Amino acid sequence: MSTLTIFKSAHVRADEAPAATEERRVPAVLGADLKVPVKGGRLVSYANLDYAASAPCLVPVSTAVAAALPAYSSVHRGAGYASQLTTARYEQARHTVSAFAGARPDDAVIFTRNTTDATNLLARCLPEGTTTVVFDTEHHASLLPWPRSVRLAPPAFPGEAVRAADDALAAIDGPKLLVVTAASNVTGELWPIAALAHIAHRHGARILVDAAQLVPHRRLNLTALDLDYVAFSGHKLYAPFGAGVLIGRRDWLAEAEPYLKGGGAVRSVAGAVEWHDDPEPRHEAGTPNVLGAIALAAACDALAATGWTRLVREEERLIARLRAGLASIEGVHELSLWGEDHPRVGIVSFTVDGRPAREVAEVLSGEYGIGVRDGKFCAHPFVRHLVERGGDEQAGGGCEDGAASAVRASIGIGTTQEHVDRLIGALRDLTSR
Repeated sequence: MSTLTIFKSAHVRADEAPAATEERRVPAVLGADLKVPVKGGRLVSYANLDYAASAPCLVPVSTAVAAALPAYSSVHRGAGYASQLTTARYEQARHTVSAFAGARPDDAVIFTRNTTDATNLLARCLPEGTTTVVFDTEHHASLLPWPRSVRLAPPAFPGEAVRAADDALAAIDGPKLLVVTAASNVTGELWPIAALAHIAHRHGARILVDAAQLVPHRRLNLTALDLDYVAFSGHKLYAPFGAGVLIGRRDWLAEAEPYLKGGGAVRSVAGAVEWHDDPEPRHEAGTPNVLGAIALAAACDALAATGWTRLVREEERLIARLRAGLASIEGVHELSLWGEDHPRVGIVSFTVDGRPAREVAEVLSGEYGIGVRDGKFCAHPFVRHLVERGGDEQAGGGCEDGAASAVRASIGIGTTQEHVDRLIGALRDLTSR
């Protein structure tokens, strides 16, 4: 079976959701009616095209948090009704998030602050001597936490990614972990994570998948993909209340020192300290972010209830319109690792000839009421590779370290065709000046 076939078949199809769920209305987002000032003092409706940084809050998420607040109390510690109810809601959130991710029944589900926190937690739990294999295309959250790593160059095509991982893992003795994104936060391109998981397991390695940019756009099934660990963030999943999650196999997590040492992680302090054997309390010391967990679970419920088919179809329609519009503008160059036909989620990065990325973003905001991201998107080596490969070194100057940067537009629930068309029109105006 080819790498591309494995890749396509193992990303669980959006149309596999039960047909009954397809009748549900797409949930609304807060801020859809936000007005922002532009040049000349006018107020215009805000075109939020910065979902990949932080998505707006879904109305059902806000509703769930508001419903939990009156009885908000401590978790796992109190005998009172409010404490018992809050504990039940927190643990139900854990089950909901586990089901959303397609986790195995015995997987640990540890609530964290975000994806970065989740990957750092796993980095602290690696068996002694573990070597991590990671591509230079990764977000810094996946690139930087590892005490011992092998860095791989950006692959020219998906099959090369699989071969490079195969070669690297074959050369490593001892425990090993392959770390890879499911969907690039720079280009939106989907990675062949099922094929990479197969390669990792063939070499006795494990795989961690950064699913932060996948789960707002596509259904995830950790079990079907045979992944060992996944991490994602609430703030990218329409639940901006400060929670993320690490889901995966319990043994490494149960055997490691607690990520934080304090109340809740410990069974007994009487001479020798006895830590919890269960990875969830072991790594969730202190009072957890109960509202963040409830919000994350509410977002998972809302997306699952809506049904992925309609969400994916609308996203694909809008992203195709956006990419076609960008391609029609002279001097605008979309960044891509694997070419224009490779599957992707609703993220597009681009440069504009002769214009620093920050200048483009400021004009789009100040004159057109459009919010985009500019810079290197916490993926400095990857953006530098893409921009310099495209010969646009001068197009994106003005970054933190003086290297090339880009503009990123990203879409999701609440994005309209008018938002997309406004961006294309604004860029046409800008490049004609």
